[in-house]
Amino acid sequence: MANGQWYPPEWPDRIRALADGSLTPVAPKRASTVMLLRDADPGTTTAPGPGPAVHMLRRRASMAFAGGAYAYPGGGVDPRDEHPIRWAGPTRAWWSQRLGVDEATAQAIVCAAVRETYEEAGVLLAGPTPDSVVGDTTGEDWETDRAALVTRDLSFAEFLDRRGLALRSDLLGAWTRWITPEFEPRRYDTWFFVAALPKGQRTRNASTEADRTVWIRPADAAASYDKGELLMMPPTIATLRQLTPYDSAAQALAAAPDRDLTPVLAQARLEDGEIVLSWPGHDEFTKHIPTDGTPA
Repeated sequence: MANGQWYPPEWPDRIRALADGSLTPVAPKRASTVMLLRDADPGTTTAPGPGPAVHMLRRRASMAFAGGAYAYPGGGVDPRDEHPIRWAGPTRAWWSQRLGVDEATAQAIVCAAVRETYEEAGVLLAGPTPDSVVGDTTGEDWETDRAALVTRDLSFAEFLDRRGLALRSDLLGAWTRWITPEFEPRRYDTWFFVAALPKGQRTRNASTEADRTVWIRPADAAASYDKGELLMMPPTIATLRQLTPYDSAAQALAAAPDRDLTPVLAQARLEDGEIVLSWPGHDEFTKHIPTDGTPA
């Protein structure tokens, strides 16, 4: 049975064009995404069995990129994410070293992770003091500000200033980094983070790009992918498998500082008359593409 690996039909032609020099790779845009975790509530059946649940959204089928695929809240870096911002937790210098980028870029990546989580899931990793987090973020006034962030009428720094809040960078753990293959027309250099759902907050589908959201245990999501029931891109299923050993959100966050952030970039090569598409370190995604373009 085929699994749920997202595989656009135009990939073989684009891979050949890249190989013969007729396709010039576009520069990837910086992006951030957050694997939001919640420990199972003993009084519910939201996430049966051990381990935390992760919040996922299903991209609308009409989306040009990965339509119908399950993913996490996230998106591109706004240039204003580099502007001065209320900040708590590890310093920008610390994040610069952890992410392997300069301090301005590190701030922008972290800021984008927090901002996009609020824009797409309604969850805000910020608080009035360095050791507190806002509670309920629902209500008309919150929605007005969230909508202004989505349309870019309001920067995240302005939003935090208006509400007297500081970004809680200590609530994030950098997990992995993936770069969209060079043959893709839309490319992203994406940092994946883990975070725990703050007490008193709840997720909702606030994204115009998604038609469904779920809380699901990583092992259950991976099993549905293996059965071909859930469509996912390689970074999504790879990170789900990486989360399965942890019994709680706290355990996953504690493991984040030791995670390798060497970027994963797909490679395509000619071998025995066929194209071999692979992701270093992730053999399960390898595709052998014969001359007719049908992956095996």
